Amino acid sequence: MTQNIYDSPDFFAGYSQLPRSIEGLAGAPEWPALRALLPDLNGQKVVDLGCGYGWFCRWAVEQGAQSVLGLDVSLKMLERAVADGQDSRIDYRLADLEQLELPAASFTLAYSSLAFHYIPNLGKLLNALHDTLIPGGKLVFSIEHPIFMASLHPDWIINAEGRKSWPVDHYQNEGPRSTNWLSEGVIKHHRTLGTLLNLLIASGFTLDHINEWGPSTEDLAARPALEDEVHRPMMLIVAASR
Repeated sequence: MTQNIYDSPDFFAGYSQLPRSIEGLAGAPEWPALRALLPDLNGQKVVDLGCGYGWFCRWAVEQGAQSVLGLDVSLKMLERAVADGQDSRIDYRLADLEQLELPAASFTLAYSSLAFHYIPNLGKLLNALHDTLIPGGKLVFSIEHPIFMASLHPDWIINAEGRKSWPVDHYQNEGPRSTNWLSEGVIKHHRTLGTLLNLLIASGFTLDHINEWGPSTEDLAARPALEDEVHRPMMLIVAASR
């Protein structure tokens, strides 16, 4: 079963203070890059995997989506999503994404923001998503970049130029890694970039676009704290087709 760290009171309290929790999609610096890969939402049948507070679910129906199924393993997240505004076109459900079962050919778009690195058996999930999308359906997601995850330990050092540097730690050793982010013992699952992309291909997806996201000049001007993310890719954004 996927670890449900988000229902931990301490973790949830810390997460609620993040800019993306307070400002929604506008608080996520990678959102413009994600949005650029999305199809026209009008009439789409969408599943949001790891929907959290429901920011994307609500945005999707504002853009004309016919229906949105928001799935999350955290009851606290779903309660917050419902409290922040209900819509008859949005259906929030408690679900462990690793055990996901959805009807075949039922959705036109599958979307996920920073959830897939929590999934132990990602190949199983990708197979389920391929089956539940209609032919021509789209999968758009962000995930922690494998290099970012492999550089969480050891902590940054100062290089010869006086800049922060994150040595990559055992990049080829795939599997669970315990990190301390908002709480101790948060488990994320490291895969190399090649493994991740090959899982998509093996599931039957066609890769449309790969973005090794990093902050732009405009991002850095608006959020100086993102300067650390210039030194290695922080996120991977992927668009694929069924």
